[in-house]
Amino acid sequence: MFYMGCQEPINYLDRTPPDAPTGVYVENGDNAAYISWNQNYERDVAGYNIYSSSSYNGKYYLIGTTKSTSFTDYDITNGYKYYYAITAYDYDNNESGLSYEEAYAAPRPEGFNQSIFDYHQFPSLSAFSFATESVVNDTSALADFYFNNDNGAYYLDVFSDTDIKDMGMTNSIYDITTAPSAGWTKYATASVGHTYVIWTVDNNYAKIRISSVNSQRIVFDWAYQTIKGEVTMKTTAKTGGHTKVVHTRASVQ
Repeated sequence: MFYMGCQEPINYLDRTPPDAPTGVYVENGDNAAYISWNQNYERDVAGYNIYSSSSYNGKYYLIGTTKSTSFTDYDITNGYKYYYAITAYDYDNNESGLSYEEAYAAPRPEGFNQSIFDYHQFPSLSAFSFATESVVNDTSALADFYFNNDNGAYYLDVFSDTDIKDMGMTNSIYDITTAPSAGWTKYATASVGHTYVIWTVDNNYAKIRISSVNSQRIVFDWAYQTIKGEVTMKTTAKTGGHTKVVHTRASVQ
């Protein structure tokens, strides 16, 4: 809008779209993805559109709109990948292009405050199976790891076809984003506040975080990536040669 002296204001139609948002960041949840991005600093930005696709260079579909810089997608299923892109729009309905980061979710099951017990004292309750999300006997073929109180020294033990790595002290299970590429062992000291990544015989990755430990049991949170070979516990954005596609303004059916 522009004024000429005392004349009536002259209205100009803004046809300039905002810049594409940056810093798209996705966290895996249990049948959910938590998406965030950097705020655009154009003064006329009115909000953001969230798009999803089954592949990075596929067709993106509008799944939501928000005025904030975060969005949660609850309409997804564990065991599949979902790619996300964000656009910004202004008060004149000009919309930016899609964000360029390769940002995807690989949602997976998780659990909290799970207990298993020392295999010397309570063998039937000593191990955990990620695939069945249940406590099992340490001799079960389904067992992925078990708790071992070795004369007052506490360990997480795995089997000959399974590996474990202590990722150190964390504030929550979500702090560990990706499975390591080296440093695997067959046991680890069970320490409160530490998160561990486990590489199962079926080529799946999981993580647990111990919240308490005593001579009889450990209590832990866990998450299990059901997509074989998928190393992302929680994805972080990376930039790449994002090929633009014409996105369809329709909700995912």
